Amino acid sequence: MKFIKKFARDTKAATAIEYGLIAALIAVAGITAMTSVGTSVSGTFNNVDAALTSN
Repeated sequence: MKFIKKFARDTKAATAIEYGLIAALIAVAGITAMTSVGTSVSGTFNNVDAALTSN
C-alpha cells in the first residue's frame, strides 16, 4: 500500500510527459516552418533557373 501512495504522489513522470509534449509541439512547429521555407526557397531557385536558361 505504501508503494501505491508513493507512486500517486510522484510528479516526476508527469513532468517528463509535459516536457515530451512540449518537445513534440516544438518539433511539429519546426517541421511546418521548414516545409514552408523549403517550398519558398525551391520556388526562388526555380525562378533563378528559368531566368538563367532563358538568356
